[in-house]
Amino acid sequence: MPTLKPDLLRLVYAALAAFLIASSAQARAATAVVAISLDTPTGQLAGSLVLPAAKGPVPVALIIAGSGPTDRNGNSAMFPGANNSLMLLAQALGEAGFASVRYDKRGLAGSAAAGSQEKDVRFDHFIDDAAAWIAKLKGDPRFSSVTVIGHSEGSLIGMVAARRAGASAFVSLAGAGRPASAVLRAQLATKLGGELAAQSETILSELEQGRTTSAVPASLQVLYRLSVQPYLVSWFRYDPAQSIAALTVPVLIVQGTTDVQVAVSEAELLKKARPQAQLAVIPGMNHVLKMVAPNESPPFPSYFDPALPLAPELTKVLVDFMRINIPR
Repeated sequence: MPTLKPDLLRLVYAALAAFLIASSAQARAATAVVAISLDTPTGQLAGSLVLPAAKGPVPVALIIAGSGPTDRNGNSAMFPGANNSLMLLAQALGEAGFASVRYDKRGLAGSAAAGSQEKDVRFDHFIDDAAAWIAKLKGDPRFSSVTVIGHSEGSLIGMVAARRAGASAFVSLAGAGRPASAVLRAQLATKLGGELAAQSETILSELEQGRTTSAVPASLQVLYRLSVQPYLVSWFRYDPAQSIAALTVPVLIVQGTTDVQVAVSEAELLKKARPQAQLAVIPGMNHVLKMVAPNESPPFPSYFDPALPLAPELTKVLVDFMRINIPR
């Protein structure tokens, strides 16, 4: 094979780069993003529907965001900027020929009007909403099947809703393998000590038994204030291992090795509970699905860098799973 001269080699690389950029632009142009909504007993939930250019029904993915004030795009009000992880995920699926819906949870962003007072919110409400979205998409003639993709806390919401509403497949992204109370207990063990640790354990134990308590010291109010305890009680009832084991559809479990919020061991617990599932551990991927060094430390710049792309292996693993397992 002849050796290319440096100048010619640079031209080849430039041409290849231009081709890849043009191909990506064409793929984006071939998708449309439109508003979609869901009526619930407390109000309307707002979402974004990505539609690929395709003839006939296409598979659709319902993307469920994680805990706290995390919106449909994967951005949290707790950080100073956007990472757009779930928006990027929806775009990648669209470019691969899959439709997707991502939505703001009740009480947040475009779904703010559907919110309730904190004391009235239950984890089951988010499961009800996800199941209703699945039912809506299953009844839409534009779609041939519904895959649920749940990120972080959305993993547990998604796996319960997927079984209840009859989704065709389920994907867990950075989902815990233990009940939320066990995860919280482990996290607090490294942060609390002495009497405060004992008080926290007493409160946790009460909540695990389904009982609320007013005996909360001031320093623990942010975690256990009385108005949030009913939500915690409803959340603690669910065991992700039991929920994923109950699924009878294809399952993909994805976890990154640089995730400081959810360890690889959590994904391994899900895999143990559901041996038939496909497990993909992605080296270098963090909790917001971006590639970072193992030593990324607070304030975690990747959490508010929308220019940082998704981990490339994530897109490949997810698209391959859907192409193999999802009816078209």
